[in-house]
Amino acid sequence: MANHHILDSKGVDVSAKDTWQALCTDNLPDSIALSEITLLELLHKQEKPEVLVPLADLLDSKGVLAGGLIKEVYELIEQHSSHHGVWITADTDTDVLTALSELLLKQSLIVIHFPKFADGRGFSFVQTLRQLGYQDEIRVAGEFGRDQIAYLLRVGVDSFVLSEHDVHPDSKFDIEQAFTALASSYDGRRAADLPMFAGLFRA
Repeated sequence: MANHHILDSKGVDVSAKDTWQALCTDNLPDSIALSEITLLELLHKQEKPEVLVPLADLLDSKGVLAGGLIKEVYELIEQHSSHHGVWITADTDTDVLTALSELLLKQSLIVIHFPKFADGRGFSFVQTLRQLGYQDEIRVAGEFGRDQIAYLLRVGVDSFVLSEHDVHPDSKFDIEQAFTALASSYDGRRAADLPMFAGLFRA
């Protein structure tokens, strides 16, 4: 995953300082974290790393926290990690997030994966998490539009996983402009109040 970079809310590349590792699963997208770790590697490490796990794998078919072996495995992950977080897919139901508030509020990092451009569900997820009272880091990864970065910042995103192509000095995409696009245009209005997102944030 070395072909990706993590930028903070000011557009600064913080990849060198980021130590989060994604737990290897069959459905792990390429851009969730800069590195990954298997469960076996985690259990044999002497030091405790920061570990991201897929939220979907912790739930049963009804969207509630699973018990039994899955619960025991997750407890092991918690015991062997210094900090733990989850990543969320676009298939997650917003109501599920609300019902899992107790679990989510304990996470040090929540990564929201955009599976394709123009998928607006990620915006709703960010807003829902902030409404639940989540105050730690929210990160977005995947195929979000680079011209949406300023709007994502407005709804509460803290960091972004971007491809090497997007952050390369020769790229046609202006990273600095992406992080300052709304700085003076809307006088601090939330993205939820802007016309293009008017329908996204209605209850």
